[in-house]
Amino acid sequence: MKPNQKVEMPPSLLHKPAIFERFPFVIAAESRRHGGVSRAPYASLNLGGSTQDQQENVMENNHRFFGALGIDFNDVAKSHQVHGAEILTVKQPGRYEGYDAMITHIRGVQLAVTIADCTPILILDPVKGAVAAVHAGWRGTVQHIVLKTIEAMQKEYATTPADCLAYIGTCIDESSFEVDEEVAEKFESSHKRWDPLVGKFFIDLKAANRDQLKLAGLQKTNIEISPYSTVLNNEDYFSYRLEKGTTGRMLATIGIEKHQNQSV
Repeated sequence: MKPNQKVEMPPSLLHKPAIFERFPFVIAAESRRHGGVSRAPYASLNLGGSTQDQQENVMENNHRFFGALGIDFNDVAKSHQVHGAEILTVKQPGRYEGYDAMITHIRGVQLAVTIADCTPILILDPVKGAVAAVHAGWRGTVQHIVLKTIEAMQKEYATTPADCLAYIGTCIDESSFEVDEEVAEKFESSHKRWDPLVGKFFIDLKAANRDQLKLAGLQKTNIEISPYSTVLNNEDYFSYRLEKGTTGRMLATIGIEKHQNQSV
């Protein structure tokens, strides 16, 4: 597939990363925009409570999405995200404030981050039985939130990064993420491209977060990257930039089943 080429997909409620498939005790997915009850401009599976959508619709959508995964919504941990690099060690499900990454090793606690162009990253340590969900916009990316999340897992759970697997989810693609020099100068040269015709830089958030995972010690073969784009595949994903700020939100989620026989 050529870079930034649109990838077609069948409409569905959610997508499950292939990287975690060999671990049946892991529940991981990212939502799409189909299968909900919200009306335009939030149609239809808007999972973001910070929008102007009717809250009863958002709640119904959340129940549909997590229900499709066999998860009780009361077992979900979310945070109001602030485009920072604060990481929460989650002990119990609930609604939190001010964190853009969460880690846990508590079985039955399902971590979830909200996205609509920013990069979601889901991380699994199958040896220690720990997981992480990260929201990495450009601000979080330049603050090395992914690298800091792996370091937090090392501190909290004695995680060995080489044991970990990660999924870099659907976000804005490089050809659509146009920025000015003030933002571009914060990125490594390998993660940005100058277009003289447009007079702007273009940023590759997926590559930047992939390289943070590799720097943290993950093996390249243990990293899966979504081929989809919130902009190029806008019929299937919400895009804050393309839809000028009035749109829904997706979720990326990961957790370990509360009741499972296989040791973690």
